[in-house]
Amino acid sequence: MLISLYSQTDREGQASIAAFLDTFQRPGWADGRNVRIEYRWGDGDPERAKTAAAELVRSAPDAIVVAGGPFLDELQRLTSTTPIVFTQVGDPVAAGFVSSLARPGGNVTGFQAFEPAMGGKWLGVLKEAVPNLSRAAVLFGSDSGPVVAYLRTVEAIAPSLGVAVTPVDVVDSGGTERAVAAFASQPDGGLIVLPHHKT
Repeated sequence: MLISLYSQTDREGQASIAAFLDTFQRPGWADGRNVRIEYRWGDGDPERAKTAAAELVRSAPDAIVVAGGPFLDELQRLTSTTPIVFTQVGDPVAAGFVSSLARPGGNVTGFQAFEPAMGGKWLGVLKEAVPNLSRAAVLFGSDSGPVVAYLRTVEAIAPSLGVAVTPVDVVDSGGTERAVAAFASQPDGGLIVLPHHKT
């Protein structure tokens, strides 16, 4: 397993491992009994995670589990034969990791981390909470395909809810702060902050 975002002592990383092991044991697999699991920790450092990915591939495992697109990209560059199972990847098809979700092809498969329709659902919940809502600013990152897909569904559902959408690209913190402040100066507005991560 390549745990790229955490160090071995981080509670979040340990919680992820515990959840994985709990699920893994249900069909009878147990680390040290009928399977051996090796962990490599990236500590949130891209260079360290790249080194950990190379170590994993060199160890010739039966399979590799990885969370996140950048490290999946590195593993895919390093091996085309070792099976790789990914999690937390926004849009694996658009990112070029798999040819389709139903038939991924190659040595990579996994779980898509987003559903674009949620963007429209978030706007609907906001309108439900604030019935007089007529405007919504949406913070998004244009450098992330999945995040842009969320924005598109917000924009698609907005007319049916009578809401005007103002996209705010989070390209720099100063510009984002000014845009949100300007938006907040008018009444009947709400804010949607989309998850911002690169594929």
